[in-house]
Amino acid sequence: AIILVHWLLTVWGCMNYMLPFSYAWGNFSVLAVGIWAIVQRDSLDAITMFLIGLLLTVLTDIIHISIFYPPHDFLSDAKRFSIGMAIFSLLLKPVSCYLVYRMYRERGGE
Repeated sequence: AIILVHWLLTVWGCMNYMLPFSYAWGNFSVLAVGIWAIVQRDSLDAITMFLIGLLLTVLTDIIHISIFYPPHDFLSDAKRFSIGMAIFSLLLKPVSCYLVYRMYRERGGE
C-alpha cells in the first residue's frame, strides 16, 4: 500500500512538468527499491535501502518544492493540483518511514 500510494501521488505530482525530472527520478527509483524490498521479504538490505531512500527523498522533496514553487500569478488549477499532490506525498512520507521502520524491525533489524 505504501508503494502504491506514493507512486500515485508522484505521478500526479509530475503531471504538469512543474517539478524537474530529478523529482520524478528520485521518487520512482526509491519506489523501485521498495518493490525490491517487497519481493525479497527476507532481505534486510532491501528494506534498509528503502528506508534510507524514503528519508532522503523527504529532504530532496522539500528542496524541489521550495525552489520550483511558482508565483501566485502562474498557478492554474492543474498546477495547484500537481503541487498539492507533491506536498501531500511529502507529508505522508514520515508515516511511511515509520511503517517501513517497523517492517525493518520485524525482519530482524536492530
